[in-house]
Amino acid sequence: MIVAIGCSWGGLKALEHILDALPQGLPAPIVIAQHRAPDDGDLLAGLLSSHTDLGVQDAEDKHEMKPGCVYLGPPGYHLLVEKGTLALSTQEEVHFSRPSIDVLFTSAADSYGSGCVGVLLTGANADGAQGLAHIKRRGGHTIVQDPDDAERSEMPAAAIAELEPDVIVALDGVASAIVRALR
Repeated sequence: MIVAIGCSWGGLKALEHILDALPQGLPAPIVIAQHRAPDDGDLLAGLLSSHTDLGVQDAEDKHEMKPGCVYLGPPGYHLLVEKGTLALSTQEEVHFSRPSIDVLFTSAADSYGSGCVGVLLTGANADGAQGLAHIKRRGGHTIVQDPDDAERSEMPAAAIAELEPDVIVALDGVASAIVRALR
């Protein structure tokens, strides 16, 4: 199993909130595509590490994933999931972004099928909607932050227009929705 999370504008606050609420010992790795500035280095990993006991790090090419660890798409790279490992790509930006949420979600769905949990959070464009729909088509579980609860509603609203998510929930309920989906 794998949990793939995507976010943009307002994502730091949302990710901090979710990581604060997730229990240790998750049975799956978490991979995250957060739209990032090219010069942010490992700043995001440091900020998120202070909100969880789960190991948080920027992903590295061909790195083996471990359950209960969090891997971030590094600035300037698409993060792709291969069964058990991560890959990085410098292919063209998607939705003006690299890392792109659609790229992450599509690769996670192709690698894990029904074992993929996709989570789309706050953001100001449509990145992630098509990838989340791909997760759903491959039998995975889809969770979308309630647009009325998001700092920016465009991203979750685009997902809801694209597919019927399994769960639409306020930010306070996202962590428990992830835990339920992993059971």
